[in-house]
Amino acid sequence: MLLLTFLFEAVLISLSGVLAPGPITAVTVEKGNKSPHAGALVAIGHGIVELPLIISIFYGFGYLLKLNYVKEVIAFVGGLFLLFMGISMFRSIKQIDVNSKKSTHLPIIDGILLSLGNPYFLIWWATVGATLIFRSISFGMLGFLFFMLFHWLCDFFWCYFLSILTSLFLSFLNQSAIFCAISGLSVALKISHSLHLSPQTAIIFLSYFISTSSYFLIL
Repeated sequence: MLLLTFLFEAVLISLSGVLAPGPITAVTVEKGNKSPHAGALVAIGHGIVELPLIISIFYGFGYLLKLNYVKEVIAFVGGLFLLFMGISMFRSIKQIDVNSKKSTHLPIIDGILLSLGNPYFLIWWATVGATLIFRSISFGMLGFLFFMLFHWLCDFFWCYFLSILTSLFLSFLNQSAIFCAISGLSVALKISHSLHLSPQTAIIFLSYFISTSSYFLIL
């Protein structure tokens, strides 16, 4: 019963990150225009990066991600990647044929690249995720495996749901998704201001917004 209670709590906490608008959400919506099953592949690509990271934290490498200078490097490099990607996409918007079925990357590759380049993904696992992993260990290997599976299933079903919904209701989702991304940015900036975070963090927020909104603008 205690394990079930923990898994339920872990799912709720995981969903708080999974449901937040971001590059993975954006590319899932964009790929959903081409295939309702694209979200499943994006989630698999995300999992290819995420599962080894979870296992690494489990075996003791999590302390490295908690070091301040390591988190700063991750945030800076990842932010630059997202910023470069977003600017590149903005510059190529006019050259994109929205009716084209061709894509620069396969959904699974997008899932891998966006996970590697998203500083919030690594920072989330260095803080919230690591705490959940350490709590899961108290239930033994079974608890850890169930946590890892349940967390990834949250990603999988959400991405799959998004791509199917996009495939069915693209014209509606296009406007709503942009509104959601802008609202998310507004909330993030308010939180950043209220917590007096560093200018570097503001830059990361900007790159996060550019890379996210640029996906929506090419739909």
